[in-house]
Amino acid sequence: MERYNRHIILSEIGQKGQDKLSNAKVFVIGAGGLGCSALQYLAAAGIGTLGIIDFDVVEVSNLQRQILFGSSSIGQNKAIAAKKRLEDLNDSISIIAYPIKLTHQNALDLFSQYDIIVDGSDNFETRYLANDACILTSKPLVFAAIYKFEGQVSVFNYNAGPNYRCLFPSSPKKGMVPNCSEVGVLGVLPGIIGSLQTNEVLKIILEIGDVLSGKLFCYNALSLQTSILKIIRNETSFQSVLERKKDFYKTQTNFSCDTEVNSVSIKNVSFDKTLQLIDVREPHEQPKITEIEVTYIPLSQLESQLHKINRVGTKVIFCQSGIRSKRAVQLLNTLGIVNCYRLNEGASELKNYINTPNKTH
Repeated sequence: MERYNRHIILSEIGQKGQDKLSNAKVFVIGAGGLGCSALQYLAAAGIGTLGIIDFDVVEVSNLQRQILFGSSSIGQNKAIAAKKRLEDLNDSISIIAYPIKLTHQNALDLFSQYDIIVDGSDNFETRYLANDACILTSKPLVFAAIYKFEGQVSVFNYNAGPNYRCLFPSSPKKGMVPNCSEVGVLGVLPGIIGSLQTNEVLKIILEIGDVLSGKLFCYNALSLQTSILKIIRNETSFQSVLERKKDFYKTQTNFSCDTEVNSVSIKNVSFDKTLQLIDVREPHEQPKITEIEVTYIPLSQLESQLHKINRVGTKVIFCQSGIRSKRAVQLLNTLGIVNCYRLNEGASELKNYINTPNKTH
């Protein structure tokens, strides 16, 4: 009564409504920017059972927006780290961490254990997977996406409403849409959008308000302008998913955003005079590699600065996480520049390796 007093005294919620929240089971995909915000308010609201799935680990660059984590969380699995923080926030609910990838092999089994699915993922493969699994398990999907300063929220597969494929019938071509590690994101934005996701979850459970089914809410953090777009249910999109139900478990989930390129690990690089090491990060990004010779060419300027690239010898290209370096190698290959390799590790790992004593570089 004391913990949820501000809910209970609301005539629209009351003790009956709070009991609904306590009996609800919500599954959150991803404990990143969106997931951290949504999870914090779902736990505080008293959702009886929270499931969190995320295979990734906490990195320093996450702390700018993923508010459940701190410096002590670095290196820990995100789902497990989030569970630990949320248990301190509310020790009266059940929190289950799944430190694994969501795949076609486990999605249906996991979704069937929960009432509502919240999509906080950051890639199209997972979004389509979550959407299709929600159709096959008859679960509502609370969707959100963010890009730089803009965010979107909707509720799919709810009360005969449209699904994600009604809005986006097919995934964009690989590599066409950059993610926040490439273009950046305003730190507060996932907090705003993730909170809006939680708001939709609460409305669904409490059966109050106007749920964002059949509508896409769009938000711009710079102008504070908002708009709502209408989404029409497309029966064909539902049928296409239902017809593939028997083969759903057999589908291989491809989380790669680009085609494969030649790559190499730090330990296999010969740091000699024939090697050209190319950093395709933006000038402001840290850490800088000053211990050995590096050619700095931001990915956005690569085509206009081809004169800086040696046409003979080996080129090893790196960035912060490996995404931009992969695109750089692809671009150079299409331009006829060969012997280009993407470094598997990022700039931080490279700097640590170079500075490690007793290493032969």
